[in-house]
Amino acid sequence: MSTNHESKNLFLAGPAGKLEAILWMPAAGVQPRFAAVVCHPHPLFGGTLHNKVVYQAAKALDAQGGAVLRFNFRGTGLSEGTHDRGLGERDDVRAALDFLAAEFSGKPPLLAGFSFGCWVGLRVGCEDARVERLIGIGAPVNDSDFSYLHKCAKQKLFAHGSQDKFGDVGKLRKLVSELPGENELAVVDGVDHFFTGKIEELGKAITEWMTGWPAGA
Repeated sequence: MSTNHESKNLFLAGPAGKLEAILWMPAAGVQPRFAAVVCHPHPLFGGTLHNKVVYQAAKALDAQGGAVLRFNFRGTGLSEGTHDRGLGERDDVRAALDFLAAEFSGKPPLLAGFSFGCWVGLRVGCEDARVERLIGIGAPVNDSDFSYLHKCAKQKLFAHGSQDKFGDVGKLRKLVSELPGENELAVVDGVDHFFTGKIEELGKAITEWMTGWPAGA
């Protein structure tokens, strides 16, 4: 998996103040094939845009020729505001999507999220008509309500570790089997919530799922 991008540190205009962000774009003025935002895990437990799982997902999307945005939720890193238990954070995700829509008009949007970022991000992605595809990584199905997915027919990839203590694989399999639309579950054997020791498998799962999308790009 190779990357050849330009990196830009910036601040987004968020609903609770500025949001710290990093944008990767194809180098040398090449137009991105799509635009993606990747949401980080729970900020009260050390989650930031620099999380290794978030970084790996961003790297895989970057290698597919996308413009990739990572940002810190309110109250995290240099982002203003205070943690809002997943409620205000939805508006942070919307602000990130608004930024991508303005910067990369006409490029199909994709939303990915890890753990807390999966729970918050996919909800917004399901509701936002601009978002075409969703990637849920380490979905914490044990103690988070993902019932909103039952009304979401968008194409979805779920990447998960077989020993994820926050998301029982059997419970996730059942959920995915009940969802409308095209859904894929990629389980990496023998790894925990953070894909420890096999994090490159996460990148491979995303790369395979992205093959052929967007059509004609």
